[in-house]
Amino acid sequence: MRKSRFTEEKVIGILKQAEAGMAVASLCRQHGMSDATFYKWRSKYGGLDVSEARRLRGLEEENQRLKRLVAEQALDIQVLKEVLGKKRVEPAERRLAVRYTIDVHGYSERRACQLMEMNRRTFRRPPDPDRDAELRIRLRGLAEERRRFGSPRLQILLRREGIVVNHKRVERVYREEGLSLRLKHRRKRVSHLRVVPPGPTGPNQHWAMDFMSDCLMNGRRLRMLTVVDLYDRRCPVIEVDHSLTGERVARVLERLRVLRHCPAVIRTDNGPEFTSKALDLWAHGRGVRLEKPKENGHIESFNGRFRAECLNAQAIISRAEANRIIKTWRQDYSTVRPHSSLAGMSPEEYRWAVKGENTEVAAMSLSLGHLAR
Repeated sequence: MRKSRFTEEKVIGILKQAEAGMAVASLCRQHGMSDATFYKWRSKYGGLDVSEARRLRGLEEENQRLKRLVAEQALDIQVLKEVLGKKRVEPAERRLAVRYTIDVHGYSERRACQLMEMNRRTFRRPPDPDRDAELRIRLRGLAEERRRFGSPRLQILLRREGIVVNHKRVERVYREEGLSLRLKHRRKRVSHLRVVPPGPTGPNQHWAMDFMSDCLMNGRRLRMLTVVDLYDRRCPVIEVDHSLTGERVARVLERLRVLRHCPAVIRTDNGPEFTSKALDLWAHGRGVRLEKPKENGHIESFNGRFRAECLNAQAIISRAEANRIIKTWRQDYSTVRPHSSLAGMSPEEYRWAVKGENTEVAAMSLSLGHLAR
């Protein structure tokens, strides 16, 4: 039934005729309507005059309009919660949000663009080609190879390959590709005034040693002796076995001495292997001084990198496989891996820089590294 066929005046007139005594059946036949329609009108407009009926019609229309606005607003809020996890700034992100709103929720293009605060011309214009496409591909490749490297070290590797880009650009692409590690370590508060000991001025002056433990896939225990040169962060050896005693530590150091790698000072903790008579006799006979400071941060830092980048990333089956994997990682650590304390150079590159023409640069980078710690 068309709404314009029966106005408020006509409906009130029909009801007045029925009140005057005219039969309902005659009225329905005369005006071409059903009995149900008549009784609906009487329940709604009974006892009202024309002005009151018009006012009621206006209130109903206003109520419907408000309900429609509330429903649209609730739907907009739901859509915004789905597509806006955070504020969309880039046109590409807004374009994806508009397309999602149109395809999933059936919005019109105009309404979707208004909701996302995007110009319709901008939405229709095809996006510009990604100028960071090659950088993204190479950055993802390096991140797959070096899964524990962050943006600064990956940028150093890119520069080694000849890809010179701004560090902010690398950081932006790094985050857009979802490569952030997002690891937050609890920082220990210093309980006393820390005195930084003087650093070495050449190789084989100060070494640091410590033990690490891990397990094979069958649950059998592995022990590893890690040794680091504090001058250029070089790792001369990582000894791996199921059991390592003080005599074994002395034999490892003697093997390094034969290869012309003998330090003047070795920093260790108070473990039983490092306080054994065998190691003490070896150090006394070779003129090596054993130090046991309260803090041995260099070797602890190395152990953290070793565990995160090597041990936690591998499922080791046997001791022979452990030797092979750890040897490969140690060579990569000493020859390829960039170190922030060495101005982005590896220990091997730093050693050649000291021997060559870049002696002043290398010395400056080393001093800055000690000051940073």
